Amino acid sequence: MSETTDTRLAVLIDADNISAGFIRPMIEEIARYGNPTIKRIYGDWTKPQLGSWKNVLLDFAFQPVQQFGYTIGKNATDSAMIIDAMDILYSEKVDGFCIVSSDSDFTRLATRLREAGKIVYGIGEKKTPTPFIAACDRFIYLEILGSHITEDKVKAGKGIHPAGTGKDHREDRNMDDGTRSILPIDRETIDLISSSISDLADDKGWAFLGAVGSLIIKKRPSFDSRNYGFSKLSQLIREIDAIESEERINEKNPQVTLVYIRNIEEF
Repeated sequence: MSETTDTRLAVLIDADNISAGFIRPMIEEIARYGNPTIKRIYGDWTKPQLGSWKNVLLDFAFQPVQQFGYTIGKNATDSAMIIDAMDILYSEKVDGFCIVSSDSDFTRLATRLREAGKIVYGIGEKKTPTPFIAACDRFIYLEILGSHITEDKVKAGKGIHPAGTGKDHREDRNMDDGTRSILPIDRETIDLISSSISDLADDKGWAFLGAVGSLIIKKRPSFDSRNYGFSKLSQLIREIDAIESEERINEKNPQVTLVYIRNIEEF
């Protein structure tokens, strides 16, 4: 846990491409992977459509970066984000980056950052093009992050308190305690899990669930059990008839239970 918490992240948000309503669940998600030490959000703040973002910037300590659209049809915001990302990379002040956008224009940036040894998390909507998703170490769909703040509340300045504070926060959390499914458990997904188990299996076909989950993400950065309506990978596994699971007591720490899984058809 301490290793994850100490991971310094630069969070760069494309305001032109992401709704302000996702700000709180997005920040809570990022906190799972590290400490956002640099937080910047890019857009042309003279445009009225970015008005909803102005109500949340101070609450979440984001630094707005003004970028005028110099030419019609060209996205100056993307260019500004890419330039800043490279400046941050060379400053060596962070261990990784979180790029929040659904735009494929950041594909090469994500690739370059990973080539430099930085971990890259992508966050965007399900419509995000595959090349950008594949260029990240991990990609999280905004749609699985729970109930987001409605645009009406954002414009009114309500429901935008940081996690754990304020009545609006508690009420919004109670609106949707369950995880919504945005993808079906199709044959491709089952084959992905099954092949990953085989890659890590011992002589009896068993593989540690945690190791399998890590390997799956390396193969498909957008994989997340929440995409299929389950908060944990173990819950998703139990829904697949072709895979069995077994709980084992950790010999070093009897209070911890380890989950192992294997493909039934192979044994």
